[in-house]
Amino acid sequence: MAINDYGDLNEIQLDALKEIGNIGSGNAATALSAMLEREVNIAVPKINVLDYSSVCDTLGGPEQLLVGILFGISGDITGMIMFLLHKEFAHMVLNSLVGSEFDGYSGLDEMDKSTIQEVGNIMAGSYVNAMAAMTGLTIDLSVPTMNVDMAGALLSVPAIYYANISDKIIVIEDEFGHEQVGASSHVLLIPEVDGLTKLMKSLGLDS
Repeated sequence: MAINDYGDLNEIQLDALKEIGNIGSGNAATALSAMLEREVNIAVPKINVLDYSSVCDTLGGPEQLLVGILFGISGDITGMIMFLLHKEFAHMVLNSLVGSEFDGYSGLDEMDKSTIQEVGNIMAGSYVNAMAAMTGLTIDLSVPTMNVDMAGALLSVPAIYYANISDKIIVIEDEFGHEQVGASSHVLLIPEVDGLTKLMKSLGLDS
């Protein structure tokens, strides 16, 4: 059965997406631990299909300042994936990798931005690789683009692009722990709807 909207996903299909998210989050924690050269723990991720206004609320409101790293998805599935970092996450990464304190987004230099972008690249790849491994599909990521902006502005990019497709989005909320410091991130998975149908078919969940 074709999926015409994210809202058409049934409970079994949603559980499959949650399993992909669980595996991706575990892989992301492993990758982050390797990068930081110290253990990073992760809580069980929260994975939901939400409308855009609810996503803004989850992120702390439309005026919440975040780092957004956007990737295009191509191959057997097309769409976007957006990696959203809160300031605690940026501090954890920069302090561990380049030894700098995070005093605010306005103080990010080119090395800081490059470091954060590379972390986003590796972690987004963890989710895409989990999806590819479970489905056998070929899924590629584009070169990322990074912006620091309010949550509402960052979400306007996929909201406008997918306005005629769906008003919902797959949200993976992660909470990482590193030396008694908590750091949260959100991964927005936005495959095009025909890609969702293909993904579910590859999992044997298309009916």
